[in-house]
Amino acid sequence: MENALKKYSIETTDYQVGQDNVQKWGFDIHNPVFGISAGLVILSLISLLILDPSTARDALNGLRNGIIEDFDVFFMWSTNFFLFFAIALLFSPLGKVRIGGKDAVAEHSTLSWLSMLFAAGMGIGLLFWSVAEPTAYFTDWWGTPLNAEAYSEEAKSLAMGATLYHWGIHGWSIYAIVALSLAFFAYNKGLPLSLRAAFYPIFGDRAWGWLGHVIDILAVLSTLFGLATSLGLGAQQASSGINHVFGLDGGIGTQMAVIAFVTFIAVLSVIRGIDGGVKLLSNVNMIVAFALLIFVTYISFDTAIKSLWDTTLAYAQNIIPLSNPHGREDSTWMHGWTVFYWAWWISWSPFVGMFIARVSKGRTVREFLLAVIVIPTTVTLIWMSVFGGIALDQVVNKVGELGANGLTDISLTLFHVYDALPYSSVISVLSIMLILVFFITSSDSGSLVIDSITAGGKIDAPVPQRIFWACIEGAIAAVMLFIGGKEALQALQSGVVATALPFTFVLLLMCVSLVKGLRSELPAYQR
Repeated sequence: MENALKKYSIETTDYQVGQDNVQKWGFDIHNPVFGISAGLVILSLISLLILDPSTARDALNGLRNGIIEDFDVFFMWSTNFFLFFAIALLFSPLGKVRIGGKDAVAEHSTLSWLSMLFAAGMGIGLLFWSVAEPTAYFTDWWGTPLNAEAYSEEAKSLAMGATLYHWGIHGWSIYAIVALSLAFFAYNKGLPLSLRAAFYPIFGDRAWGWLGHVIDILAVLSTLFGLATSLGLGAQQASSGINHVFGLDGGIGTQMAVIAFVTFIAVLSVIRGIDGGVKLLSNVNMIVAFALLIFVTYISFDTAIKSLWDTTLAYAQNIIPLSNPHGREDSTWMHGWTVFYWAWWISWSPFVGMFIARVSKGRTVREFLLAVIVIPTTVTLIWMSVFGGIALDQVVNKVGELGANGLTDISLTLFHVYDALPYSSVISVLSIMLILVFFITSSDSGSLVIDSITAGGKIDAPVPQRIFWACIEGAIAAVMLFIGGKEALQALQSGVVATALPFTFVLLLMCVSLVKGLRSELPAYQR
């Protein structure tokens, strides 16, 4: 197997990014993937322009809800399996294998590496959902986890435990498996950095035919529409915050300005590449994020520390009950939150996984899994304990807007929490800066990923191609906002989530392929 993989990888790389690619207008185009992906993007936009946004939203919501309800057990147990699989790899002899070969060295410092993978994988969700999600669970905004009684101590504990459950080791295991598979076959076997490459041990030559084209096209569409949706919804949230803090108009004009600004900076970043763009912004991002975290912890120290301890216990106590889909009395909550989350994580895994793979050469499998799963979960635990704990404390003690009226506007929940804290204006401005930088890092990292896929797996696509995809992301978000606002964006979001069903099967096959590949490398570490 080892010799076959190495022999084929050289031939395939020459063919894949040589003969099958076309150089036009400064682009490096892998014909089927680039052409069909671009065509389907245009067709989707035309369809949404022709259809009433609410009609498209209702149709795609129906598709999404049907998938979530019919395949809930499949999603739940698949996600559990991905976690078990990652843990098994972590403690197995395969954990000694190094990405890039036995003598490979890391291309980025550990701090920069962690900053990049965290900024791409989490981003804006940390800010908004760290306060909105536990508040929603505690107040029964849309069901409570495990049917806990709203506003009770049990509901408070479960609100924090369930929030971390959705943002913790399960989700990051999904990203880790995709990222490890792509990194291993690209850097150890010399295959293109593309989803299809991870399936060579199973499908052989067929991975470079239409089977591989379909996998890569799905990855492009899922990544592109997922990023456009997040950019559009994020522009609404950012403009709401700007309006709340500065009293400016938070309407469509401000939203378009936010998208234009984010897209412009993202274009500059992708032009500069990984080191001069994404890594620099990710490092800045982490500095600002930790400054905000430390400051908020300092001014609410007792609440933050108590919440950290309580959340850790709640997560440990409830991870198994929340992971079991059978005999649940909270099926509405489970479908609306947990199964939706797992579908969203899976639909984003090609984008985040490929970006993490691109920056992870030189790490052992064990080091990689610890960093990609444990470190982000730990940071998320601290972050959500602090911000979520403060939000629930305000609800319980009837403090500020949350205490008076509960969850009213998700896009403003974070700023409502700030309003009841000292130095609220300073914290709000810092958060708006962080929101914008998170958008930029997601956009530029996503553009680099789409560049690679549509160039047949090349790590460094031409600059014009990077600019093209970064602009397309912003254009889709702007068009969706302009023609249909939140309804159009929710339609896109439902479409992205629907792609999680085929991708789940792809990920399960990827686990088989990864084990085959790692086992072929293991003899070199046993000599």
